[in-house]
Formats: sequence, C-alpha cells, structure tokens
Amino acid sequence: MVKNHGKKQRANQRAQRTGAPYASAVTRTLHTHEPLPDMTALPLMPHGSWGPLDLDLAARLVAACRAGCVSCQRSLAAKVVAEARSTLAALAGAAYGTLPTPGPVSGPTRLWAQLAREAVRTRSGETAFAAVAAMDAADASELLEDALTLWTAGDLRLIQLAQLAPADPMNALREAGIEVVTLDDLDLGDDVAPYQLAPVYGVMPMRTATPGGPVPMLLLYPETEDAGIEDLESRTDWEHWGLHGTPDMDPAWRLRARIADRSLQRLVRVGPDGEDDVELWRAQESVTMPQDWWDLLDRAQHILVIGPVAEPEAPRALENAADAGELLAVVARVAFV
Repeated sequence: MVKNHGKKQRANQRAQRTGAPYASAVTRTLHTHEPLPDMTALPLMPHGSWGPLDLDLAARLVAACRAGCVSCQRSLAAKVVAEARSTLAALAGAAYGTLPTPGPVSGPTRLWAQLAREAVRTRSGETAFAAVAAMDAADASELLEDALTLWTAGDLRLIQLAQLAPADPMNALREAGIEVVTLDDLDLGDDVAPYQLAPVYGVMPMRTATPGGPVPMLLLYPETEDAGIEDLESRTDWEHWGLHGTPDMDPAWRLRARIADRSLQRLVRVGPDGEDDVELWRAQESVTMPQDWWDLLDRAQHILVIGPVAEPEAPRALENAADAGELLAVVARVAFV
C-alpha cells in the first residue's frame, strides 16, 4: 500500500510538472509533439506586468493542438488556466491584439479582444491582464480555446507579434529563423475580404433641418461589439460633432446609391488612386428607400453621416451621444450608380 501510494504521488507530481495526462505519467509514456513552435517572440506581447511566461508550456500546448492530441491539449490547457495566466494573456493577445475583429468567438473572448487591441495600441497590458487574472476558470478556458484555434492554424500570429517589434520587424523575425506568413500567402480566395474582418455597422436613413432646408442624414449604429467610437476614430478622420453647425465636407467619403431600385449600397472612402481604401458599411440586401427621402438625396447630392449611436431609436440617443463627446460626423458625397 505504501509503495503504491508513493508511485501515485510521484505520478501526480510528474503530471503536474509536465502537464501530461495522469495515465501517461503513471506509465512513463510521456510524449512530445514535433515540431514545437517557436515562442521566442511571445514576450513581445504586452501581457501585463511583464510577468514570467512559460514558453515551454505554451509551445507544447500549441504543438498538441496542431497534432490533434486531445488528451495532451486538455491537460496542458488546464495547467495554463490554473497556473499560467500571464502565458494565457500572451497567447490570447498574440491572437487578438491586432485583429480588427475577433470573428466568431465566445462572449468572454469578444469582450476581452477589445482590451487586447487597446493593450497593443498603448503598449500597456495591465488592464488586459487584470481581466484575464480575474476570469473564472470557465471564461479563461473559453478565451484560451478561441486563441488556440488561431494558433493551430499556423504561425500567422507571429506576423502580429512582429508589428510590436522595432524597425524592420519582418526581417528580424526571418533572421531569427521564424517563418513569416502574409495574408497573400494564405490564398484565402476571393470570398474573404477586409470588410468581412472589420467591425460591422448598420445604417438608419434620416433627415435634419438646416438654414438652407432639409438635408438627408445617415446614422451609423454598431452591430458588433468591436464597432463603436474607438473604431470610427481609428478608421476615419471625422470631426467630433455636438449637433451644432455643419460638419466639414470630405469628398473622399462617398455614399454609393443604386438608381435602379432606390437602394443604398456602400459607404466608402476613396483613396488617392481612385480605389476604395476604407469600406465602412455595405448593404447585405437591397432595400428600397422611401420616394420622398430618395428625392431629397437626389437634390442634395450629399449627405450628413453621423455615428456611432448604440441604440438609435432610444429617446435622446443622438443628444446623449453628442453630450458624451462620442458622436462623429462628416458630410459625404453621394455617388449614384
């Protein structure tokens, strides 16, 4: 009995130390998954207090996921969640710190991804790490599982880590023997466009009174959690507007409208080369505008675009956004097609 107890104790200690399943630790059939990914760039992530990272544990976990070894993945992931929250924050930050939108992920990940982007922007991971440290095991597990989905796809995350490095980061990573992959290299096909990866907005046609008469107005409201004032500030140069006076006109911003069915199609910014360099909104289906509103749009040939307003139909929604300094506006041209 004593001998068996000692064997169990040593197996438990070995399992805790390595993260291997208990059965493997008992039989001493520990195995590794090759190749182990290079994690030397992971400390570049602002993972909070620059706490210690278990790069070996991170590498073995990602390798197990890529190998499809469910037992190792579960045991190693449990170890990360229980004992290595700094490592979890770095892995998740590398996955979501520079993506414009986290994509189809769990609720905890979607909320935390906003903190990850802010951590990369400010180079301070205190808030993001504090959120990871405060998560219960279930939320932390979901965050890790979502991040591992991206890590399992390959070393694309290292491109994002490279964006945090000093000058000429791509060459630095290549010289370190790290494979650098670009989106063009992935051959994702024509079905994947930058717009599909960006925050999503809806639009509400409106009109407003001015000294010169009524003007058509388009109100933007967030449809995904990463859409909002911070996103619009980063992707536009629209001015903060307090509902007084008229915002500046910027002919680079165009609302494309289709004459055939009186529908709005896209809200874009046209670059110096004449190509659309920012697509802020795209119609998912054709909706015919009311005749009187369309006639106003046709006469004006320009439109006041404002946003974001989280709940546009709520009482005083516009006023509250303006009072909070969270309303941006621009006068855009209308391009009929």
